[in-house]
Amino acid sequence: MIDLALVPVAGWGTRMLPATKSQPKEMLPVGRKPIVQYVVEELVKSGIRQVLFITGQGKTSIENHFDIDAPLITYLRETGREEQLQELQFEREDVEYFYTRQRRQLGLGHAVLCGKAMIGAHPFVVALGDSIIGLNAESDIVSRMTSIFEREKADIVVCFEEVPSEEVVHYGIAKPKGTVGEIFELADLIEKPSVADAPSRLAVAARYVFSPVIFDALAETKPGKGGEIQLTDAIHILLKRGHKGIGVKLADHERRFDIGNFESYFQAFVEFALADPQYGAALHEHVRRLLN
Repeated sequence: MIDLALVPVAGWGTRMLPATKSQPKEMLPVGRKPIVQYVVEELVKSGIRQVLFITGQGKTSIENHFDIDAPLITYLRETGREEQLQELQFEREDVEYFYTRQRRQLGLGHAVLCGKAMIGAHPFVVALGDSIIGLNAESDIVSRMTSIFEREKADIVVCFEEVPSEEVVHYGIAKPKGTVGEIFELADLIEKPSVADAPSRLAVAARYVFSPVIFDALAETKPGKGGEIQLTDAIHILLKRGHKGIGVKLADHERRFDIGNFESYFQAFVEFALADPQYGAALHEHVRRLLN
């Protein structure tokens, strides 16, 4: 059983300045919780019990968030706010947290490579720390992916979502081998192709499962634009060498909330807030009045 996940959270979040100047993008709230808490809760529901964060400068609030805050718990109890302790339930999950730094901003592939010393010879999940899968992270995509990884004896399993053709230029895009269903074999993965050259409209959707062979490919992946080592390029190397790769499509209800800029952040916050069981209905009426 795969119970280890690597969560890269080292990026600067420059597209969301000034909100990200003094706090990590992954700690911005969406509804009631910070983005990265949704990611971790999704992983825990899928059987992950060890989470390795690849952090960077200015990311200590992520470590603080997942610590057990004994003084806060004591304060809530002593002031009769027992009901608020439920909001800290995530602190008490049966999970071990580990942290290591990506000391230089050299891309997602390099961030994954930073986890090699801890992960060693074990298969593992990669879940991007700025992407929520499904409203309130109600998704079992990671559990499905790890089951497929083991059943198919794969080296790579990648999650995909279908995007409009004009958006393929922003993503790694699948080149399927044969018929595309909910699960399909990967022939190749193309990083940010032109619309004309895109082999499909299936875009990588922030969740992966790898055997440790990915580290060998990353170690020999040459830096690309901006000196960054791309994870997609390492996957391309393995697929071309005959390693087995499987694609898994997100279901319709498992839309990816990619918090990469203010437009996507605002949309995600509004959608999560409108779905809030306590405040959603009143907010819906408020928004209706504003729009009218």
